[in-house]
Amino acid sequence: MRGKVYGVGVGPGDPELMTLKAVRLIKENEIIAVPGKAPKDSVAYKIAAAAVPQIAEKQLVAVDMPMLNDRAALDEAHRKGAKQLEALLDGGKNVVFLTLGDPTVYCTFSYLQHYLEADGYCVELVSGITSFCAAAARAGIPLTEWSEPLHVIPAAHRTGEALEKDGTCVLMKSASHMAEVKQLLKASGKRVWAVENCGMEGERVYTDAEQIPDDAGYFTLIIAKEDH
Repeated sequence: MRGKVYGVGVGPGDPELMTLKAVRLIKENEIIAVPGKAPKDSVAYKIAAAAVPQIAEKQLVAVDMPMLNDRAALDEAHRKGAKQLEALLDGGKNVVFLTLGDPTVYCTFSYLQHYLEADGYCVELVSGITSFCAAAARAGIPLTEWSEPLHVIPAAHRTGEALEKDGTCVLMKSASHMAEVKQLLKASGKRVWAVENCGMEGERVYTDAEQIPDDAGYFTLIIAKEDH
């Protein structure tokens, strides 16, 4: 019988924010897959290892998930990664694939999931605490109140658009275009908070767009709220 793939969110960075289910699945299964070329260098692995030291005794599988602009090459890499997991599943073993945050929000595992399910394999997603919920808690602010909508925006792909949405805007993937993003934030009239490396070493909290450095790290998340 084929095994099952679990796409397991390990949360935003603080090992104490991992779910009990994530911890249990890591303990119960032999094969742990991690995005990247070297499993133990992965941020997701390091978070999980701090909560579940037994992970070091597991069979670790590196699944290369390159960041490419060439869509055809990217699809080929994802297909190769899915085939790599399928070979393990055909042996009857389950695979726990670790991913930062939650596996349903801008997650690299989603690309593998599409191929795996198309090939008839069973996939189960295990939710983790999202980066924007953790960042809001770290900044000490509610994401939404009363009837306010919440918009989650991949900022790197929307730098040419004005930030005119009502309610609260969460800007993810901002770091590579931070200077442009900051201009949009200033023009929006919204109050701004940002958290860099939430729950990780080097964590910093910013309470104004001006405070955010143009060279802020990859794990920088921005929250822009209506100024009441």
